[in-house]
Amino acid sequence: MSDDLFASSPKSSTDYDASSIEVLEGLEPVRRRPGMYVGGTDERALHHLAAEVLDNSMDEAVAGHATRIEVTLDIGNRLTIVDNGRGMPVDEHPKFPGKSALEVILSTLHSGGKFDGKAYATSGGLHGVGVSVVNALSEDTVVEVARNRELYRQRFSKGHTLGPLEHLGATPNRRGTSVAFTPDPEIFGPELHFKPARLYKLARSKAYLFAGVEIRWKCAPELITDDTPPDAVFQFPGGLADHLKEQIADRETATAQFFAGAQDFPGEQQGRVEWAVAWPLWSDGSYSWYCNTIPTPDGGTHEAGLRAALVRGIRGFGELVGQKKAKDITADDVMTGCELMLSVFIRDPQFQSQTKDRLTSPEAATLVERGVRDHFDHFLSDNMERGKALLGYVIERMDERLARKQEREVKRKSATSARKLRLPGKLTDCSADAPEGTEIFIVEGDSAGGSAKQARDRKTQAILPIRGKILNVASATSAKIFANQEIADLTLALGCGVRKDCEPDNLRYERVIIMTDADVDGAHIATLLMTYFFQEMPDIVRRGHLYLAQPPLYRLTVGAKSEYARDDAHRAEIEATIFKGKKVEVSRFKGLGEMNPGQLKETTMDPKTRSLVRITLPQEYEERAGVKDLVDRLMGTNPAHRFAFIQENAARLDEEAIDA
Repeated sequence: MSDDLFASSPKSSTDYDASSIEVLEGLEPVRRRPGMYVGGTDERALHHLAAEVLDNSMDEAVAGHATRIEVTLDIGNRLTIVDNGRGMPVDEHPKFPGKSALEVILSTLHSGGKFDGKAYATSGGLHGVGVSVVNALSEDTVVEVARNRELYRQRFSKGHTLGPLEHLGATPNRRGTSVAFTPDPEIFGPELHFKPARLYKLARSKAYLFAGVEIRWKCAPELITDDTPPDAVFQFPGGLADHLKEQIADRETATAQFFAGAQDFPGEQQGRVEWAVAWPLWSDGSYSWYCNTIPTPDGGTHEAGLRAALVRGIRGFGELVGQKKAKDITADDVMTGCELMLSVFIRDPQFQSQTKDRLTSPEAATLVERGVRDHFDHFLSDNMERGKALLGYVIERMDERLARKQEREVKRKSATSARKLRLPGKLTDCSADAPEGTEIFIVEGDSAGGSAKQARDRKTQAILPIRGKILNVASATSAKIFANQEIADLTLALGCGVRKDCEPDNLRYERVIIMTDADVDGAHIATLLMTYFFQEMPDIVRRGHLYLAQPPLYRLTVGAKSEYARDDAHRAEIEATIFKGKKVEVSRFKGLGEMNPGQLKETTMDPKTRSLVRITLPQEYEERAGVKDLVDRLMGTNPAHRFAFIQENAARLDEEAIDA
């Protein structure tokens, strides 16, 4: 047996000697392994080149040396970025005789003016890594520098210098750096090009990250295939808050004011944090994290600092106002659904990789938390109504989280044995396999459930009896909701989940029909059920799956002929038309259970003879918000709202319509 466990065949030792060791010089490592520097050779990596150059110009702006940046995309995949900063140094570099500092920056990895913090207090990265990588991966790069009222230019290709630094003469009215480059198709392929829309958004995002800069965007019109403008000027004096206002527009939010602000770091810690947070209703939310104007889509330590500030602040406010549930709030409860932007400027930032997707600087968490926390405490306590509104919103998110957890537990328990649903008083399912054409009747009481089971079409109609008035979910905690057996049975029977986990496509039946007695008690139960669907499964309602059955309240008989009336008005209509002038025998059903299966089928369950009322929700957001407000007033926890509603609408009622 060979001593070398990995040897496949004996080879001469002369195959591997000193000459086998390859040394990659200059920028050749970047061209050999571009993924190590820009994350690959796809569209994202291509646009990372643009971000690297733009970040250098933004560093000049943040340092207070530039006020204007121009981003221009031309035919031929040519991108030019110009700033009016100090301009790259062009004098001879002391460690590289015969080479200008500009040439060293463009052709040498790990060279630049951002290592010791003297030229830049905070920056997005190392000068030489970013722009030298761009140079290495471009087939043509031209850098022009206007410095000390003199203009200089140098050309590069694929990381190599094409000639010495040129002195173009005096330029008294110009200063700054211009970098124009064309990505190398040998690296990125001939079909990959800059996307105007993506560059437009990149340029715009940089403008709101630093209020003191103006960014001008230009693009050859021939390159635009969507609604991206060919030219624009971006400037946001209010920084992140201005941008967030544009994003939110006229959407309703949990608080009338955004939580926005900025804070310089104390003492020797040079830098600052800026934030803007809003909690819009009916929103999935979005997060944007930045460090030194560089997007960090995977978040990082600055994210952790903000999360800590928000959750500790809202818990503290909850304790202040005596809300016991506040102690169980998590950061996810505070941040779920919010529109959030956080920008931090720190010295010598550390990132997870060259693409800087995640900030790992440990001090960022503490700096951000301390910078934001005091402002958030004041935001909550300076206006108690605002603070309570946000606390209520966050507690709703907490209840939703607990509801999802409870639902997952219920699903796990039920998954082992579907037969548990067939216990007395539970679901009597239909035999059809697919939901098309099927319906489930939610029936009030076991007595009515028994009649309904006999009256149903076994192939397409399922029956789920419920006992009495179910829980009012609008005024109950999530823990109480999911501890309720009737609710648990209903959720399991429908199979589509609740709240944000509700998937209408998983609904086990095409129609969900609420079938209760035709009296006031029945109407109350139907109202509680509709509230449940509105709060827990709004998409089921919105898609038109929810119905109300129309069982009769009266049976009117003349001789051998009988008619059924849904209510008093319908009864009067029948007496005035069908049975006009005749002596009518009137029987009132106290409940569905009083009807025999044949009567129940004929009047309420047979698709050929019954009538149903479909329950829907308005499509317009404003109208849906009005429905939510009405449900909150009538079914919520505050009895004063119900009393006010009664006072506002009492005049509309006829005294005979009041069942007292």
